[in-house]
Amino acid sequence: MPMPIELVNESSHSVDEQRIIAAAAAAMRQMNVHSDADLSIAIVDDESMADLHERWMDLSGPTDVMSFPMDELRPGASASELVTGMLGDVVIAPGFAREQARAASRDPEVELDLLAVHGVLHLLGFDHEEPEEHAEMFALQDQILAGLAGSL
Repeated sequence: MPMPIELVNESSHSVDEQRIIAAAAAAMRQMNVHSDADLSIAIVDDESMADLHERWMDLSGPTDVMSFPMDELRPGASASELVTGMLGDVVIAPGFAREQARAASRDPEVELDLLAVHGVLHLLGFDHEEPEEHAEMFALQDQILAGLAGSL
């Protein structure tokens, strides 16, 4: 059953919407989130992202991805104990992301996959402020992206 993931492209950038949805869905499956859980993804221009970044994080300029959790869900304990509810919203700025990918010599589409996964992990309570949190979150992110690489 497909997950109810809504994606709205409010930007001037063309993105592979189905690929971004697939990356987010893979993260949700890997983290034992029920297929009925709701997720919204907004694709925005750098100016809109800069506004959000300043309003919610008190930081100037755009960023690549922001997450706004709703029900503060956490990963399910196992595939037989799935969590459900409203995950929240992931906002991605593809212009910023593509520049970031170029600077790091990464494929821009893979960068958008990474940001979708990263955003979902944030919605599930993962963070990367502390070194041990960073290690855990990025290991999960890498694991999800490795599994996704063969299917896209």
